[in-house]
Amino acid sequence: MVTILVAEDDKNLQKLITAILKQHGYNVLNAKDGLQALKILDRNHVDLIISDIMMPNMDGYALTKSLRESNYNLPILMITAKETLEDKKKGFIVGTDDYMVKPIDMDELILRVAALLRRSRIATEHRLVVGDVQLDYDTLTVSIKGDSNVIPKKEFYLLFKLLSYPKQIFTRQQLMDEIWGMDSEADERTVDVHIKRLREKFLSCDEFEIVTVRGLGYKAEIKI
Repeated sequence: MVTILVAEDDKNLQKLITAILKQHGYNVLNAKDGLQALKILDRNHVDLIISDIMMPNMDGYALTKSLRESNYNLPILMITAKETLEDKKKGFIVGTDDYMVKPIDMDELILRVAALLRRSRIATEHRLVVGDVQLDYDTLTVSIKGDSNVIPKKEFYLLFKLLSYPKQIFTRQQLMDEIWGMDSEADERTVDVHIKRLREKFLSCDEFEIVTVRGLGYKAEIKI
């Protein structure tokens, strides 16, 4: 069972998040601040942390910074009343993986938790399985029913990204920044060209489809 640590000093919010997570099958541990969270982590295996920022004794920034400096790579989702760009920037700099602003939408929280856990497993295993399709990140190989093919690096990274987050829409700029790099001189049409090549390669694939979202970008739809 997946274990989630909720570090939150607001007792009512902590109880609500805990109840929602348990309803979705997660095991939940609770801490009232960063120091207690560190003690819990010393004694228990934890798959993901949900942490408030404003907590007594040790806040969410300090907790996250401490964990990253100690080589804890588990995903961390920060929740806070702070919503300025500088606050978010500080959170990402110290090592948070995602960020939600209060009041928290619990349905969205569950979706973000699932996405972070999926991303964590992919990063650990470097493999992605969608029905009969297997993607091996280390060898840039896509296998369908045992038939394996190595595809160009950028095409593979693009496919891996889209299939890692089915139904999530990515703008061309987001894909450019992550896969080609923010300093790349290539334009957004490069993404369109690579998407076209992927569609041609996997035209007969029954497991997934790359969908154009007009005016926004692309997403992957799982068909199985």
